[in-house]
Amino acid sequence: MGAILQSLGRTVAAGVVVLIVIVIIASTAAGGAVKFDHAWWAFFMRWLHVLSGVMWIGLLWYFNFVQMPSMPKIPDEQKPAIGKVIAPAALFWFRWAALATVVTGLLLASMNGYIGKALAFQAPFHAIGIGMWLALIMAFNVWFIIWPNQKKALGMVQVEADAKAKAARLAMLTSRFNTMLSIPMLYCMVAQQNAGL
Repeated sequence: MGAILQSLGRTVAAGVVVLIVIVIIASTAAGGAVKFDHAWWAFFMRWLHVLSGVMWIGLLWYFNFVQMPSMPKIPDEQKPAIGKVIAPAALFWFRWAALATVVTGLLLASMNGYIGKALAFQAPFHAIGIGMWLALIMAFNVWFIIWPNQKKALGMVQVEADAKAKAARLAMLTSRFNTMLSIPMLYCMVAQQNAGL
């Protein structure tokens, strides 16, 4: 087990294997094989959407609840480890998880036939529509405001010290804006399936 858990790739692969075993056992206990029909594929897309969303919002909250508040407490000689190693890796997964969440969400809405109604706030898709628009705004912020400014703030793109400070502040404020939007966005996503809003 130690050999599996020492590698992230092997850990994820083991998680997939455990999932497959659980699906086989559950389907056998239910009296039959899994039917790979439209309902199953819609469920599978929802699972991918949730998986991507957990990665995206988890990293958003990591940045805002852990990394940014901790930076003033880190000794200056240790800060390059954050800026040169941890932050770029976290930002890589952060921006691609945002894209994956949006793509899987739009595919799911399309598969279930409500994409246009939700985006236009037509009944009974108000909640999911609001959630979708909030997520689209947040994803736009990730790719077109946070990421370009973080590249400057982390020194991946060379700019003057003043521009670097302004970029860091704009990235931080936009990240905080996304954190604020994530609260109603998550509520709307859950509310749609549970008759809330």
